[in-house]
Amino acid sequence: MDPMTGADAHRLPLRVYYEDTDFSGFVYHASYLRFMERGRTELLRSLAGDQSDLHADGAGLVFVVRRMTLDYLKPARMDDLIEVHTRTSELRGASMHLAQEVRRGEDVLVRAEVVVACVRNGRAIRLPESLRRTLTPSAARSA
Repeated sequence: MDPMTGADAHRLPLRVYYEDTDFSGFVYHASYLRFMERGRTELLRSLAGDQSDLHADGAGLVFVVRRMTLDYLKPARMDDLIEVHTRTSELRGASMHLAQEVRRGEDVLVRAEVVVACVRNGRAIRLPESLRRTLTPSAARSA
C-alpha cells in the first residue's frame, strides 16, 4: 500500500488559482511551499487541535521548519484540483519528520521531506508526550 494514501496520511484538497501561478500559467515553485504549509497545519489541526491552542496552552510552543527537501516532478496549472498528502514519517526528541506530496489525481507533482522542530522561547524542546502519541503513525502505535 502507498503510505501517502494510507490511513495516517492527511489529505488537503486545493484548487490552483491565478495568484499561485507565474507568467507561464504553471504553479510558481514557491506556491508549493504555501500549499504544503497548509497541509502540515491541517494535519496538526486534525490530530491535536489549533496551533494557536498549542501556543497558548504550551506556554509559547511553536513549530519551525528546520529543513525541507523538495523534488519538483510535474507542473500544476491554473484551475487544477490538487491534494496535499501529509504524514508523519519519524518522531525524534524535539523534531518531527514529515513526508509530503502534492498530487493531481494519481500523479505526484511535488514530493517533500520536512523536518519541523518544536521550539519554546527560541530553544528546541522535546515534543510534549501527548502530541507525540497523537502524531505517532498507527503502525508504530500498534507495534
